[in-house]
Formats: sequence, structure tokens, C-alpha cells
Amino acid sequence: MSGFGFKRKTTELSKLFGIRARLALLALILVAPLMLERTRSLEETRNKQIALAYSEFSRIAQQSADSQRDAISSVETVLKSAAHIQASKSASDLDCETLQASLPVKLPWIRNLTIVGGDGRIKCATLDELIGLDLSDRTYLKRARLARDLIFSDFLSSKYDSEPIVIAAYPVSAVNPESDLVIVASVNLDWMSKVMRDLSSRHGVMAFLVDSAGTVLAAPADLARMVGRPLDSVPALTTAVTRAINPDQPSGQFSFPSPVGAKLTLSFSRITGTESRLILIVDEARVAADINHDIRNAYLQLGFVCVLVLLGALFAAEKLIIRPIHTLVAVARRFGDGDWSVRAAGSRLPTEFAPLARAFDKMANQLFERERELIASNDRLTVMASIDMLSGLANRRGFQSRLDFEWAKAQQCNGELALLMIDVDHFKLFNDTYGHPEGDACLSRIGETLAGLATATAGFAARYGGEEFSLLLPGTDTSHALGIGEMVRAAVQSLMIPHATSDHQAVTVSVGVAGVRPSEALNPSDLLEAADASLYVAKRNGRNTVAEHSLGQTAENGSAAALAS
Repeated sequence: MSGFGFKRKTTELSKLFGIRARLALLALILVAPLMLERTRSLEETRNKQIALAYSEFSRIAQQSADSQRDAISSVETVLKSAAHIQASKSASDLDCETLQASLPVKLPWIRNLTIVGGDGRIKCATLDELIGLDLSDRTYLKRARLARDLIFSDFLSSKYDSEPIVIAAYPVSAVNPESDLVIVASVNLDWMSKVMRDLSSRHGVMAFLVDSAGTVLAAPADLARMVGRPLDSVPALTTAVTRAINPDQPSGQFSFPSPVGAKLTLSFSRITGTESRLILIVDEARVAADINHDIRNAYLQLGFVCVLVLLGALFAAEKLIIRPIHTLVAVARRFGDGDWSVRAAGSRLPTEFAPLARAFDKMANQLFERERELIASNDRLTVMASIDMLSGLANRRGFQSRLDFEWAKAQQCNGELALLMIDVDHFKLFNDTYGHPEGDACLSRIGETLAGLATATAGFAARYGGEEFSLLLPGTDTSHALGIGEMVRAAVQSLMIPHATSDHQAVTVSVGVAGVRPSEALNPSDLLEAADASLYVAKRNGRNTVAEHSLGQTAENGSAAALAS
């Protein structure tokens, strides 16, 4: 069993690795070194370009942080200038005009400047509507007075118009310890968001400015909804943002996976002078999309070359091997279908296939001769199978075939069909008296007589079985068939074959006659049964007689199929 299983597996593998597969495999082996070298070169190029991309993004992030730092430095300069101006005056002499003129050129990142008194209310402002606004509950005022240095708040909503802002506060006490005034600047987050938009316009990069608590101060336009919300509210960024706002780490870079499995790299840098951090998130897959696109194109080109090589190998195999094989297979198939006129040698085949083509043609000639002999033998056997060798008439098989044919013909032409069933009277006694050889001679002479009558009446005679004969009469009605039946009875009796145990001292026959006009409601067996019933009547009437029985009648005193012996 194991040997059989091994052979079966070997056969299946042979089918799998046909000529085409083997040639394709050979072509792949030839181009494999080129593919491997090209792949290695492309991957090295990809890694180098990704490294350059990260270097560029780090540089851009640093430039953005520097831009934010410059903005913070500008705010610090403005606040300290205003503090020095205010410190040179008495506490009761607020120079609001000087404050309003302290921004001769509007800075995009400062919305307004205010002077907050010791009670926490705004005394002077570049925007008159802000005067009198109570800011005593703002923690940045306390922090600025306590630190006596520049303080930046976390994310806030403006008490004036509820806009998102960040406050920069510088106490005048840093210049004049006796003053309780604080110079306050409202920093415009829109300008910061513009910087984020410019930075995030690069494919695969997201930039955020967050405060010390991780609240988004500025974001790209497509993520503007994040402003004022904690960045760690995004589940995928929770751990990363917590790590990025760690006060012990002013800057850093680390990688982490996205929910979809892509590699993300987060760079963060604290803005000098503040607790704010610039966070840059890079999606490596999107950053490398263009590079990967170039690599895919290179792979496609390489694949195209491989396909050309494979197609060339397959074309050569098809033209030089497969097509000639198919031609020979087609010739062999036509040989199998009995078309012996086709020849393989006349086809356009490579020289290597010429000996095989000649062998095919020689085989075809031999098979043709053998088939002719076989057909002749089959014809002889067919005739022998349908002929009764003793009487020379058709046997029961031949009779049945002829009956079916004549029945269909009569049904098609609406003609009549008659049948004579003929039985030798007391033939068993004849055999017992004279012996079987004489019995065979008797049946042979009766067969010759019936053959002559069949020729004379355009009928078909057959030995139905044993001592029983039949005579099929196409186009004959019952009355005419009765006359022919009488001719049969008289012809047999006139042979004067001695039969001592018969009342007539000679061999006689009983004849049953049946006629019919075939229709869909009847079939050939009905005619046979009617003729058998007629034969039964003839035997019951004393033998050596002719009786007729139509299909609608039944035999008297018994079944129509029962025959007297």
C-alpha cells in the first residue's frame, strides 16, 4: 500500500510539473539573481530615503519650535518693555496711552495688552472694552507675582469673548518691587494653529502645540476640533502624550504602534520659557508612501521583465513543444473517431517530431486494415446471430427486430400487418418415433418451404423456437392472411414427410392468423399474443387447420396465451 501511495504522489507531482511549468521554473531560475539584487538595492534606497525624511522632519520640527520660541521672545520683550515703562511711574499714574501705543506694529500672536491692578481688575488695556474686567481668580496672576518672572498660562477661555487663548503675564514687581501691577498679554492661538497647519501640510505628519496638562493649544485645520481638548483623549495617543508632557524631559523622540499596526514616531520639544510642548507625530507608512510608490513601480518594471521572460519561454514551449503535441493528439483523436484519412506527417511539425508523426501514420494504416477486418467479422457475426442455422430462416432475435421495424412502418403509413404463427403437430412424438436427426431434417424442409412462400408473398419467415415458425406479412389484411395460412398448411402436408403417429400419416402444421392496423394504443406484443391465441384455437379444432383470432377476442375455454401441445 505504501508503494502504491508513493507512486500515486509521484504521478500527481508529474502532472503538476508539466512542460510549461518546468520551462517557467527554468526562466524564473534564470532571472532570480537579477530579482534578488534589484530587491536588495530597492530596499536599501527605501531605508536611506526614510532616514532622510526623518532627518528633514526633525529639522522642520526644530524650525517650528524656534518660530514658537521667537514668538514667545517677542511677547516677553513687549511685556518687559511695558513693565519698565510702568515701573518708572507712580502706582496712581497709569499711562494707558503709552500702553496703547506700545504695539505700534500689530504682532500676529498678541491679541491685546492689559495692566492688571492689585485687586485683580484690568486698569488699562489696548482694547477699551476690557477695562474693569475682573481677573482675580486667574492663577497665572498669583504665579507671576510669586515668581516675579514671565509666566505663561495653560489653555484658557477668554472672559471677554470666550475665545481660546494663552496668557503671558509679567509682574512690574520684577522691576519695581513696590508695584503690584501685572502686565498681561493675550496670545492668539490662531497664529499658532497657522504654524501647525504649515507643518502638518506635509504628508503623514501631524503637529500639535499642547500646554503642560496636555491640552491642545494649536492644531492643523483638519483637527481644529482638538483645540481645547486633551490630546490624550485620543485612545491611541494616551500613553505617548503622557510621556511627551513629562516635565523632566524637555525634548525627545520615541516610536509606538498605531491601532492598525502602523509605526508612528512622536517627537516633542518644550518651547523655551514656557511649559508648552510642540508635538510632531509621523506616520512612517504615509511618509514613505511616495517612496513605496517608487519601489512598487520598480517592482512592477522588474515583474514586467520577468513576465516577458516567462512569456518568451512559454511561447517557445507552445510553438516548439506543446503545439506539435496537440497536433499529434488531435490526429490520434481523429484516428480514435474512425477518421483514417488524416495523416500526421503532412502537418507542420518541428523536425524532431517527424519520426513520431511517421510512426503515427504507420499505426493508422495498420489500425485501418484491422478495423476493416473487424467490421467484416462483426457483419458476419451479426448475420449469424440473426439466422437459425438449422432452417436457414431468421431466428427469434431476427424476427423480433423485423417485427418492430414493420410495426413502426405500418404505423407511420397507417397500413395493415398480419402474422402467422405455425406449429408442427405432434412434433415430440415425431422425434420420439424417428429420432432427433430426422426431426432436424423435418424442420429444415419446412423452413425451405416457408422461405419459398415468404418470397412469393413478400413476407418474412422465421423459426420462432423449437418446432414453431412465424410468417410476417406486411400490408396484408386478415382475410388475405387466412388464405396464405391455408397455403402454408397445404404446402407442408404436400411434403408427405412420414409421421406414423399422426392421424394424417404425414407431418402437418397448425396455423394461427392475426391481423392488425398498428396504432399508439397497441404494440407488437399484442399482435404476437393474438397470433398465439389463434394457434391455440387451431390446435383445439383438431390440428392441421388454420384459425383466425382478432386482437379484440379471447380464446375459448382458457387463456389466449396457453398453447395445446
